[in-house]
Amino acid sequence: MTTQNTKNLWSAAQACLGATGSLSVIMPAYGLETVIERNIETVCRLLEGNIPFEVLPVDDGSRDGTATAIRRAAARDPDHVHPVFVQVNAGKGNALKCGFAAARGSHILLLDADLDLDPVRITTFFDIMAEKQAAIVIGSKRHPDSVIDYPWHRRLSSAVYYTIVRLLIGLPISDTQTGMKLFTREALAWSFERMLVKTFAFDLEVLSIAHAQGYKVAEAPIEMHFGEKVGCLSWTNVKQVMIDTLAIFYRLRILRYYDSVEIVPPPEKPLFVSVVIACPGPSPYLTECLEALALQTYPHFEVLVLPDAPCDLGPTPFALHVIPTGKIRPAEKRNTGIQQARGEVVAFLDDDAYPVPAWIEQAIKYFTLPDVGGVGGPGVTPPGDPFLGQASGRVYANPLVSGNYRHRYLGDRVRASIDDFPSCNLFVRTDVLRAIGGYRTDFWPGEDTILCADIAIGQKRRIIYDPWVQVFHHRRPLFGPHLRQIGRYALHRGYFAKRFPATSLRISYLIPTFFVLGLVVGAVLACLHPWLRIAYFAVLAFYMLITFLSSVSLSPARWLVTWLGVMATHVVYGVRFAQGLLSRRMPCEVAAFDHPSETMAND
Repeated sequence: MTTQNTKNLWSAAQACLGATGSLSVIMPAYGLETVIERNIETVCRLLEGNIPFEVLPVDDGSRDGTATAIRRAAARDPDHVHPVFVQVNAGKGNALKCGFAAARGSHILLLDADLDLDPVRITTFFDIMAEKQAAIVIGSKRHPDSVIDYPWHRRLSSAVYYTIVRLLIGLPISDTQTGMKLFTREALAWSFERMLVKTFAFDLEVLSIAHAQGYKVAEAPIEMHFGEKVGCLSWTNVKQVMIDTLAIFYRLRILRYYDSVEIVPPPEKPLFVSVVIACPGPSPYLTECLEALALQTYPHFEVLVLPDAPCDLGPTPFALHVIPTGKIRPAEKRNTGIQQARGEVVAFLDDDAYPVPAWIEQAIKYFTLPDVGGVGGPGVTPPGDPFLGQASGRVYANPLVSGNYRHRYLGDRVRASIDDFPSCNLFVRTDVLRAIGGYRTDFWPGEDTILCADIAIGQKRRIIYDPWVQVFHHRRPLFGPHLRQIGRYALHRGYFAKRFPATSLRISYLIPTFFVLGLVVGAVLACLHPWLRIAYFAVLAFYMLITFLSSVSLSPARWLVTWLGVMATHVVYGVRFAQGLLSRRMPCEVAAFDHPSETMAND
């Protein structure tokens, strides 16, 4: 092709970008060790000399050598290749959002890194964007000019899903799931700031949000060679897609949630953040946590680690301060961190938790609002945790266990104001912390409940929940360690129900105790009359049925263990809450507790 023809081919792209614009190509990758390096080079060769661009390959927690291959590609072309690394595989939607947080282009191309979609069609996408005056151009397998090599069963599933989407959402497009989409930065930012889905149906949510706002969406032909995809059309994936699709419909058409999301721009002057980690000493979990902090997209932070004794944690790309404290409670360690913090905001992070790359960047923007005192996000169970640790996470996330507080363990909608949140993932203004005197040190656990009440009620500052301010939090395994931890939480919650009723005397916390009381009283009454016995066992059978169904899993072992864990959690929480409610004092008020990480291996 002649130079003149090449210029003509890219003329629409150059016109769309204008004199100052550029294209950011975000390429989510998982398990692509053998091809990712070559594919990055292919995209760079295609774009180089034609338009200003950057390529952002996002390694989504691959377990092979994908990250290493991406680093090699970046080392060869550092001017154009700007990699992003997500420590744990958390879904394509999450990977793309992490990539977008690092992107600087005026236009964004989302492109599957396996290149089963030929990037040569980029020029066609820009042609259609210019011709249709569209803010979004998506590749469509159903476009009459598309050339696709696609298995029949995927064609069938695509057609069925398209029909469901048309009925529920009403999008005027024929394909939402193809992995090549071109956006103006404004349109993608609007959608990403409101997006909640992190896995399979994120495409639908992004397009639904943008279309509802009035951004024009056009379709473009693609060239597709299906190849050997890493993903698979499993029943688990299909189930999750349908759950997410129904949730999008509910938020879009019933709640009108996307219209009400409070969008906050980043601060004009970067705020400095002090990350405070209370711990007994070095551990594999702490190393994992520090490695995740090294991947943060927000550069203005320091880390204060507060172990019992002096230790060497090695070199880090951020300012790291090790402050030995002696053997004291986590609340006392955190208070020392507050005193030593140089940041305008303190971020509390447990040593057995680690954040996603955009953790600080997503949270810090809310502190431009003067009425915001704190920001929290979910502590999600890491996918690599052992079986019984995963089961513990499933119990915590069960709707019949955590109820209205599931957002602490799973990503949920943004909440404009909460008044109780754990310190494993909590950002607070430094001046607010110092005004209230930091944490109460006479309680463990429960000190974070008092802190949040002091912020929300005492200081009249909002605490915002954002699902993208996410950390992965390791769980204690079922049954013994999990139930002992639940028992401690319940004991203090019961005591706090009378000592600090504003945030602890709530019906949801009382239900397990009523359940246990019903078990005991019902068993006594069942001995008095046959009909009472029938009623008692009928209610018990109904309870076992709904807990059984709420624990559903394709794995029989996971289903059974989760079900038993849910029922055991109800009983232990109910008994220990009642014990706390009847107690005059808590044991921690007269005797010190050691840090939970010290006994995690054996507890």
